Amino acid sequence: MSIKIFDQSDRLVETQAVINKKSADKSATEGLVRKSNRILATISTVGFPFKLFPDTINIEEGRVTIITRTFFLSSRVHSVDIKDVSNIFINVAPFFAQLVIVSKTFMENEIKVNDLKKDDAVFARRIVEGLRTFENKQIDTSNYTVKDLLVKLEELSTTQIVT
Repeated sequence: MSIKIFDQSDRLVETQAVINKKSADKSATEGLVRKSNRILATISTVGFPFKLFPDTINIEEGRVTIITRTFFLSSRVHSVDIKDVSNIFINVAPFFAQLVIVSKTFMENEIKVNDLKKDDAVFARRIVEGLRTFENKQIDTSNYTVKDLLVKLEELSTTQIVT
């Protein structure tokens, strides 16, 4: 026969641990919601006269979304979590640039966005590379304003890009 004896201090410690866990969960959830709904940058491909329906890249804190428009009122949406981006390339032509996002998770692991302005492609690459670094270091970006976060991300990726 076993007898368990509890005193008030054990229950108090147990209760405090539960309260701390709930508070941490609530804080983490609020951070995720803030982080998942903030678009840091939106970049469109060069449209008319070359392309009637320009594509769009939305860079959020947690993912990159590419919206490819093929015909009037039809589109394909491709999202890649920042943690799943294994590499990002820029291919430069005389007038435009191509952004290539390599994902760890897709069967066709390359997503190509053509007809971007060179500066827009470089900007997108810098932002995504900075977000990847923050993700790898497990830095919570939800407490930054969008403006402050963009400044930090650009500072983080100051490598000179030859075009």
